This record gives sequence, C-alpha cells and structure tokens, in this order.
Amino acid sequence: MQAVILAGGLATRLRPLTENLPKCLVNIGGRPFLEYQLELLKKNGINRILLCLGHLSEMVRKYFQGGEKFGLQLTYSIEDERLLGTGGALRKALSLLEKEFLVLYGDSYLDFSFSEMIEHFEEFRPVALLSVYRNQNQWDRSNAVVEKGYVKAYDKKNFLPEMKHIDAGLSILSRNVIREIPSGEFYDLADLYKSLARRKLLQAYEIKQRFYEVGSPAGLQEFTALIEQGGLT
Repeated sequence: MQAVILAGGLATRLRPLTENLPKCLVNIGGRPFLEYQLELLKKNGINRILLCLGHLSEMVRKYFQGGEKFGLQLTYSIEDERLLGTGGALRKALSLLEKEFLVLYGDSYLDFSFSEMIEHFEEFRPVALLSVYRNQNQWDRSNAVVEKGYVKAYDKKNFLPEMKHIDAGLSILSRNVIREIPSGEFYDLADLYKSLARRKLLQAYEIKQRFYEVGSPAGLQEFTALIEQGGLT
C-alpha cells in the first residue's frame, strides 16, 4: 500500500528553528525527523511513499531525492506559494494517489504494526479508517468520540465532554473520499474527518500505544529525549 506524508506546513510553533528549515528536516539525534518516519514505513514493508510538501520543499527534495539510498520509492506533490492545508494538499495530489493509501502527518510518529491496520481495512472495507488512542486528555486534548467501532464525532476545535480518544495520526483513505475535498482551496483534513464522522462513515481503529509529535517545542523535546535514550524499537 502507498503511504502519503503531509509535510507542507509552515511550522510556526517551532520558530525560529524552522524559519529557514522545513519541520520534517529538523535534526534529531543527527538525522532529520522525516528519516525516522521513512525508516518506520520501510520496517512495516511500505516502500512507495508520496511526500506532500510546501514550505521550503526544495530542501527536502534535495536531501531525499528519489529515495534510492533509503531503499524507497519517493514521489512528490508540491504546493505553490499558497498553502492548501492538509486536506487541500491531498486533493492537489489526487492524480498521484493510489486507489487506497495510508496517510501520516509529517510531524507525528506512531510505532506499531501498520500491517494489522491494513488487514483490518482490507477485511471490513470501510469508507475511511482512522487510528485512535484512548488518550483521555493525557498527552493532548482528546478530539474524538468512539462508539461501536466508529468515530461518532470528531472535532479539533470544539471539545465535547464525551471525547475520550484522540486522532493518533494515521489513517487509511481512498481517492474517492479525497474527491470530496474542494479543488484549489484551503482545506483541513480534520474537516473531512468531521464530515465523515457525522455521516457514520469513519471507522475507528483503536491502538494501545501513544504517538509522539514534533510540531510543538514540548513534543520535539520529548521525542529528542526518546531518541537519546534509545527508546525506539
């Protein structure tokens, strides 16, 4: 299965570190963060990867090129000066997407068996499948209501007391779902999830381990400490 990494944001929360450096190239333990994500995908047998880039994209392309030295096949979708958001970036990349694909945020790291989630998707054939973690506001604010195997409600902006789960940063989508996103407009992937949940079309895949993120100074510090302590399997 193809994997798509959304790495086109401006990373304003990490400035001045990301003033002249894309977030996915932030150095952690002597390597750019994106290299850890690619290594994780390769470990899970996923070799075809599409990178959706925007801010300082040429730096990423120069470093990773076609992915040959990593044993991967990398392709790129580049936003112009007007950024389109996570959902808009997927819509722009529509012609490069396979029929079904994994989606990862460019600043998150979730170390678990992707093959189990893919097998679940292939067995039950949901319209969309979202990884969720029973967070209960521990690591970040919970943003999903999960009931009977489905995401009943999803909202990153408006918290509901019944929200006990959080989007764990990995989903499986299809080209047909991406066609719902308006072309050429700014659109957040969270709005697609919210719409799918409202229509009872977003199936939940509950994971048992937490994810890490490097989109905030605190998250970057925590992931750096994890690397320095040899915490990755």
